[in-house]
Amino acid sequence: MAILGKIRQKSFFLILIIGLALFAFIISGVFGNGAGDTGPSDPIGIVNDEEIKIENFRFLVDQTERQYGYSTIQAVNAVWNQYVQSTLFEAELNTLGIDAGKEQIEQVVSSTESIISDARFINEAGFFDFGLFADFILQMRDQNPEGYEQWKSQEAGIISSARESIYFDLIKSSTGITNKEAQVLFHLENDNLDLNYVQIPFSSINDTLVSVSDSEIKAYIKDNAASYETKASRGLDYVAFLETPTEEDQALIRNYLTSLIDDRIEYNDVSKLTDTIQGFKSTKFVQEFVDKYSEKGFDSLYLPKGRLPREFGDILYDLEKGAVFGPYKNIDSYQISRLLDRKKNGSIRASNIVVAYQGATGASADITRTKEQARRLANNYLRQSRRDPSRVETLALKFSDDPTKTSAGDLGFFQEGAIPQEFFDYANKARIGSVGLVETDYGFHVVKVTDKQDLVLLATVSQKIVPSEKTSNEIFQAATQFEMGTAKQDFAALASAENYNLRTVNSIDALDENLPGLPNQRSIVQWAFGEDASVGDVKRFSLSYGGYAIVKLTSKKDKGLADVEEVRAEVSQIIRNEKKAAMLVKANKANTSLEDLAAANKVEVVSALSVNQKSATLVGAGNEPYAVGAAFAMEANETSDLIVGNKGVYMIQVTAKNIVNDLDDYTSFANTLAQQERQKVARLVMDALESSATITDNRSLYY
Repeated sequence: MAILGKIRQKSFFLILIIGLALFAFIISGVFGNGAGDTGPSDPIGIVNDEEIKIENFRFLVDQTERQYGYSTIQAVNAVWNQYVQSTLFEAELNTLGIDAGKEQIEQVVSSTESIISDARFINEAGFFDFGLFADFILQMRDQNPEGYEQWKSQEAGIISSARESIYFDLIKSSTGITNKEAQVLFHLENDNLDLNYVQIPFSSINDTLVSVSDSEIKAYIKDNAASYETKASRGLDYVAFLETPTEEDQALIRNYLTSLIDDRIEYNDVSKLTDTIQGFKSTKFVQEFVDKYSEKGFDSLYLPKGRLPREFGDILYDLEKGAVFGPYKNIDSYQISRLLDRKKNGSIRASNIVVAYQGATGASADITRTKEQARRLANNYLRQSRRDPSRVETLALKFSDDPTKTSAGDLGFFQEGAIPQEFFDYANKARIGSVGLVETDYGFHVVKVTDKQDLVLLATVSQKIVPSEKTSNEIFQAATQFEMGTAKQDFAALASAENYNLRTVNSIDALDENLPGLPNQRSIVQWAFGEDASVGDVKRFSLSYGGYAIVKLTSKKDKGLADVEEVRAEVSQIIRNEKKAAMLVKANKANTSLEDLAAANKVEVVSALSVNQKSATLVGAGNEPYAVGAAFAMEANETSDLIVGNKGVYMIQVTAKNIVNDLDDYTSFANTLAQQERQKVARLVMDALESSATITDNRSLYY
């Protein structure tokens, strides 16, 4: 079964349950079911009468936020989607009686990378041993009851994922393409026509000559309800008052940092004497100085040139020991930096050919050579490379057993601790251009040192560029005055009069969190969808990144069919084109040839070669599936009646039909098509289950 390959693609629920405890492998004796859920009664949603408990939902949301770095609403949506899928699948699996036993769980465990790469479960031959894993878990069951409970949750997730995979495999096994179907699809893809056509575009009739009434639009919406169902939405206008540092604010920060560089004299109110305060350039207590005056603490890490601020990297890298540079701007801060130390050739660049052997760390399963065979092969590469060092890159591209193979073995710059110590020790002592052999846990490395650079230790005093208190007060006053002014004057008119940038948002959904120009504004969306908010209400919101937004609720729309104004332009054009098509067909009934039709409408006869049903595109006209389909039903040299297409009315004359020869055997082509169809199964099944389910979504009430 295809469980192993699919389990990681469909195991988001498992990941959510496990959280960060991926290595807490505590297994129950016979792989029984996990502990039951004991959440509160208030549901955040209902799926086919199955309640989703809010407290357990919140736990998973918090866990997802931490693990994946999602925003709250992103985590809410991810957990919701998986909850809905899991609930629907669980019901489906129970109905069909699909279950997973020890064998399926063993398959899942044996395909989980984090488990099979754990050294505790690797046998003497260098392979994952499920027996070692099971023994370890059984031992932990008695020694770590807390871990045992953690395993029960993890195991439930594994069982759920295994059952889903069995379900999908059963469906996929029934998904097939017969040879006859393959033959039809083969010709659909490969047969083509040469044709001439005349297009009378709808645009040839002016829109003003074709009227469309509101009743026609309403009738069209009703007749095509599935295409015009809309979610609940809200419309907003807002003016943002962002706390942006002025040039004066930035100058104050630069001047402050400048004042810290040299020694300064300050009057001491206690001693009534002047004190000399050591500056950044002269102080011997650099760490204490940085910790006192900088918003970021002292960092003792030596840095390569590539890790320095890009714009000023060359200057900082070339500083003399003790020299200070700045103030300079680095992203959202102003900084001054002092060079404390330089580690000669501390950053090294090298290329290598990795020759792995069976059992070596990271060696792929298809590597079967022994360690001694690997040693001999590496020595062979070494001899070739010492005669011609450029051979290292050439050989790495062809033979290296390492991901760096694609970059000719280039490791880039690295420092001590970033690579195996044996490798670094050799590269640190070797001169640039030399080639040598190093053995590590990953195998044998033919190493060529290509460059060396110094590492520098910088002390940096950093001050974030933020608005001054004066600027913040001015922004607050402006926002307050505007908010108060909306009580007396129209929101948009006031914004225009005060020369503020009015932003209009025509439609937001209940679970949106971002507005144009204002990210992470969940509180505004919640207010707009709240029961207490009415059209015309104005409210001020504080922005987490500084400033305010004055927001007006301009419209409220409940779930249902789109109203006329929402889709007027789209539907009017559809109806208008239908009327134009009827007018064009009626006006051109007497024109039975391409030439007559073209002359009567002052258009040209167009030739199109190798027209294919799969793409259904006419050169000069675009996508016209109905017209192309009609052409394929015609014989060579036959001329069609008038055909209504997407962009106009057509007359087509087929000049040649190019029908490809049948394949001798359609089995292989049918298998390829079936495989493509199987890849769509998961999404199609999920769509089908959701469309037939009754789902109550209360997310917007809680988040």
